[in-house]
Amino acid sequence: MNTINVVWGTGTGPTAMSAYDAALADANVHNYNLVTVSSVIPAAADVEAVGTAPDLGPAGERLTVVEAHANAAGPRHLSAGLGWTKAPEGPGLFYEVADETDAEDVAARVRAGLDAGRELRDWAFAGERVETTTVEADPGEYASAVVVACYGESEPIL
Repeated sequence: MNTINVVWGTGTGPTAMSAYDAALADANVHNYNLVTVSSVIPAAADVEAVGTAPDLGPAGERLTVVEAHANAAGPRHLSAGLGWTKAPEGPGLFYEVADETDAEDVAARVRAGLDAGRELRDWAFAGERVETTTVEADPGEYASAVVVACYGESEPIL
């Protein structure tokens, strides 16, 4: 694993799970079993915002991720955001926020989280980036917004 791909998507559906699945499909990570980790970026990893995931391996495999995920029934406005910062030759941090609010508020809260995380560590960070996505849930439907950092390629689960 050398690259962490950051992807995002939105979706709607008749149930909370179908909306979430549609959002994952929009990001092209719907065919994996997502295993969530906290938020530390390994020193050897590069982080790239790609929007839609490339082929990360066979369907049904395990994919390690950090995920921001908002899901609700309408009428609602949902946003998810994920930000990252990294030391030039060392580790880094992800910070995620998902809420029933606008993308600007979510991005501000992500940046505040990154600031707090930097304060806790004795690392020399360089820059940061935040990606957000937003969706409207109409009355009678569910909506989901996701931003997902995919750690490398998938691995067999069995």
